[in-house]
Amino acid sequence: MNQAVMAVNFVIGALFTVCFAYQVFYYVLALVKKEKPHTAPEEFHRFAVLISARNEENVIGHLLESIAEQDYPAGMIETFVIADNCTDNTAARARAAGAKVWERFNRARVGKGFALAELIRHIWDEYGQDRFDGYFVFDADNLLEPDYIREMNRTFCDGYQIITGYRNSKNYADNWVSAGNGLWFLREAQFLNRPRQILGTSCTVSGTGFMFSREVIKRYGGWNFFLMTEDIEFSVTNLLDGERIGYCSGAMLYDEQPTKFSQSWNQRLRWAKGYLQVFCKFGRRMARRGAKKREWACFDIGMCIVPVFTLTALGMLFNLAMVILAALMGRDVSVALGSLMMSLANSYVAMLAMGAVALASEWNKVRAPGWRKIALLFTFPVFQMTYIPISCAALFRDVQWKPIEHPVAVSMREMNRRSCPTVAGGREIRAAD
Repeated sequence: MNQAVMAVNFVIGALFTVCFAYQVFYYVLALVKKEKPHTAPEEFHRFAVLISARNEENVIGHLLESIAEQDYPAGMIETFVIADNCTDNTAARARAAGAKVWERFNRARVGKGFALAELIRHIWDEYGQDRFDGYFVFDADNLLEPDYIREMNRTFCDGYQIITGYRNSKNYADNWVSAGNGLWFLREAQFLNRPRQILGTSCTVSGTGFMFSREVIKRYGGWNFFLMTEDIEFSVTNLLDGERIGYCSGAMLYDEQPTKFSQSWNQRLRWAKGYLQVFCKFGRRMARRGAKKREWACFDIGMCIVPVFTLTALGMLFNLAMVILAALMGRDVSVALGSLMMSLANSYVAMLAMGAVALASEWNKVRAPGWRKIALLFTFPVFQMTYIPISCAALFRDVQWKPIEHPVAVSMREMNRRSCPTVAGGREIRAAD
């Protein structure tokens, strides 16, 4: 039994190394390589801003205010909101802030993908398909730096038809849950998408804070991406159609992270289930395209839609099963137990190092006191390791979309004035640095 345990763990470790060792190179590249400057002359394009909102009356006004304050010709931006199954005053707040609003009530087709599809249909019916050069997608809890749209437009002028930006957090310092998500998104932006941009391969869009051109959405006859992770489905579909997704590190968006572990669990369970859906739908095509055209992005993005924690979870489940089996058979459990503990320790250290590099690199962009950044760094691996039971649950559970509460009602001006305002249990937290 001991030899079997060691052999299986060796195989799992080897697979893990083969699949993800290349990301160490991404880290090195992100730290030592500068991005290429914009090459094309700046041309102001006309954009539609798409916002799908469900019971977001507390926060949507601040997003619309940050859009109105963009360093970009006001007449070139029009904002559209789909109030999706709302039972509050989201629609009225959005209209009062100057947005064009449609209300949607459909309990059968639930999810952001369906809401975006209907919103684009309304826009095309009323304005035609060619009024806008591109479309931005935001969540109602987002905030934008004043130069966000201008920076994205510059990358658009460089020729990219789909672009994602820098996803920061407006409530990083609240607790270990918000910090865990926040640091992960910083890592994704600067240590996955930025190296991809440098190498000239394709990035991925991530839920919010991205744009696509008129030509891209017309190619698909509207928004036709309805899996639980519609953003990854959109990314992979365009990858397979030969479209390269760009990254704009200068376009910073602030996102609100869940602070309740139960909400974070439900959100990440949906993501894990969505990754599996995308893999089942596109995995074979990605493998064929990657092999036939020797396209690196197919392998790279493929590793992202097969969550690393699924492989880790399988290894840990195996070791746990061996511990239980050995105990039931009255045999020595030390080897299986040692393998389980070593797997946990290795995972913690690897994720701590990964988080530490990302935090050090983006230190001045993280809105939290210095001491709290360091303290929350040590909880980052624990938060990420909760993906292990989440990944296991996603394999077997039927997952439904559930809304996330957004209590952090703060404007972009308040964030800049106070340096780091967040709301946690009724307390305001301010950064010291």
